[in-house]
Amino acid sequence: MEYRIFYNNIYMEFTEILTEFLQLKGLTQTKFAKDIGVKQGQVSEWLKSKAKPGYDTLKRMSLAYGISADYFLGLKDSF
Repeated sequence: MEYRIFYNNIYMEFTEILTEFLQLKGLTQTKFAKDIGVKQGQVSEWLKSKAKPGYDTLKRMSLAYGISADYFLGLKDSF
């Protein structure tokens, strides 16, 4: 079962939020992965909805880019 996140007045899945973030920041999967300390293949899995990042990874994502984890969780519509 795929869980959906309420975001920006519409339902968005994590993969959509991450895709949007990467596009807005002009980041490649490889650069993003390096910045947060995971392999590029893991980011690819997230973007294909085959996996989701855990707590520690969400924390690293937030700290690496100086934004709230709420953005990646779909609780805020901006970073």
